[in-house]
Amino acid sequence: MGKLEGKVAVVTGGNSGIGLATARRFVEEGAHVFITGRRQAELDQAVELIGRNVTAVRGDVANLSDLDRLYEAVKREKGRIDVLFANAGIVRVAPLGEITEDLFDGVFAINVRGLLFSVQKALPLFRDGGSIILNASNSSVQGTATNSVYSASKAAVRSFARTWTSDLKGRRIRVNTLSPGPVETPIFETVPFPRDVVERIKSELIAQVPMGRMGRPEEVANAALFLASDDSSFVTGIELFVDGGMAQV
Repeated sequence: MGKLEGKVAVVTGGNSGIGLATARRFVEEGAHVFITGRRQAELDQAVELIGRNVTAVRGDVANLSDLDRLYEAVKREKGRIDVLFANAGIVRVAPLGEITEDLFDGVFAINVRGLLFSVQKALPLFRDGGSIILNASNSSVQGTATNSVYSASKAAVRSFARTWTSDLKGRRIRVNTLSPGPVETPIFETVPFPRDVVERIKSELIAQVPMGRMGRPEEVANAALFLASDDSSFVTGIELFVDGGMAQV
């Protein structure tokens, strides 16, 4: 029997990268998973890759009506939620002095506002004793140049886990933060830089990781499974770093 046998899970941003790897892992462990994403073609590919026990609902977590449609689909098909991985997020960078209003609003609309309402709108369907996992970043504790807006958004996510742990203790819903370091995901294919610049950025990141490499989405998914399952039944309010030691030494 899998660690999530019979559970119903929601993974926002489940169409690629860490979200997709986690959705696959949850299904392998017996869950039925609802995934979201903004691009239908990627969602269709994710459903084909996962293969079974998955429902895709296109939507943007920054759009509250899209979140309503997501949870209406969950209610209609399964009637409850046991696990939520609030994973959807974006990265935008600029040094202080060059930060635009659009950059700030875009990052906070998805990483903070979207995550907050992804959780809040799920609560009526949530089973008592369930698990909420918030995807943050080791940037929440690091002061990397050009990264102030993104880092601040992830620090807010870490704060949410602390306060929501207290808010939801009466329902025994555990809330934990998962903070990856540099992970080999499609996000590196979408940044607006030449290929040689992207490879240089990767090399600079790897040089800061004691384990000497990028992480794999599957490694983060394994940590998410721990937080989703009863293996972490006495764990709540924490920030679990999956970063090869990057922010630890």
